[in-house]
Amino acid sequence: MAASYAGLLAEKLETAGEREQAIMVRQRLVRAPKALASAQDAASPGGAGQLPIDGESRLHTVDFSRPSSGEVFVALPSGLERRVADFLDASRHYDVLARAGAAIPPRMLIFGPSGTGKTQSARWIAAQLGLPLLTVRCDTLVSSLLGQTSKNLRRVFEYAQGSPAVLFLDEVDALASARGNERDVGELQRVVVSLLQNIDALEENVVLIAATNHDRLLDPAVWRRFAFQLPMPLPDAGLRDQLWRKHLGAFGGTGVDFATLTACSAGVTGALIEQVSLDAKRHAVMARQTSVDEAETHRRLALAMALMQGKELSSVDDEVRWLRKLDMRRFSVRELSRLYGVTTRQINNMMKGSKSDGPQGKVE
Repeated sequence: MAASYAGLLAEKLETAGEREQAIMVRQRLVRAPKALASAQDAASPGGAGQLPIDGESRLHTVDFSRPSSGEVFVALPSGLERRVADFLDASRHYDVLARAGAAIPPRMLIFGPSGTGKTQSARWIAAQLGLPLLTVRCDTLVSSLLGQTSKNLRRVFEYAQGSPAVLFLDEVDALASARGNERDVGELQRVVVSLLQNIDALEENVVLIAATNHDRLLDPAVWRRFAFQLPMPLPDAGLRDQLWRKHLGAFGGTGVDFATLTACSAGVTGALIEQVSLDAKRHAVMARQTSVDEAETHRRLALAMALMQGKELSSVDDEVRWLRKLDMRRFSVRELSRLYGVTTRQINNMMKGSKSDGPQGKVE
């Protein structure tokens, strides 16, 4: 009955000269059986419905989740916050903007170094829109069978149009690397073409987000499909301070110098700050302390940064020498003795390159 009334509405709209609105109604009618099935499946436990699968492995090519505003935290520079706000407005008010001839398809490309919050931003946007998040799994989407990857892509995009959701293409460079590389095989180029065609075939009000750590590898044609582009830089001093306070929470206490932590963490990602904060809090809990040990937090931060720089600190001796070289005042012999639970004499022996505690690693 609803479909019949919708058909009559489309006819009246077309008669009244509202041809675009009539086309939109008829497009909805074409997908009505699929949308109904999706709504029925959503009532089942998990609410994921019949997720698309890879024909070869029979594994799901999409992960279904429902992020909520309370569980997702994102910190962005003010300029990027404004871009995200514009994107949310374009998504929420697409119909109003379309009637005014000012609509922009809500499609965003997020790019930047690993650990800067690209996936978290996609989750936050879905939560703000109150929509489920469909995260494409490139590990199962990409198939070894000729033509199967393109088929998987088509199924994913068709599924995303079945009911309101945010379609998230994480690590999109795996599907959209620049064409023209002489080492590329024809199948990889066909996947890029298939991706572009599926994006073009999406209804313009479908929310699409893509993310990549390797923006320079993307095919130029991919960039043109995304009206909104969000570069994710490393956090500046203000954001680092906000991240430390957020992730340490009540364990920050009054004895932690956040200004010093912020200064010492210059050049690191938000993900690394979160990791160090969790490690420091875990240490505090195991030591039955109500707040983190500031020196221990700095030690964990310094070692995490050394790993990020490719330093191989395979022994305690390596760590001690690295910390002393990094900041002799903060990591004094006495303080290192306390942190590692050894005598000052042992610390001095480590600094001299003593081999009494095991093999020594190379220190640059």
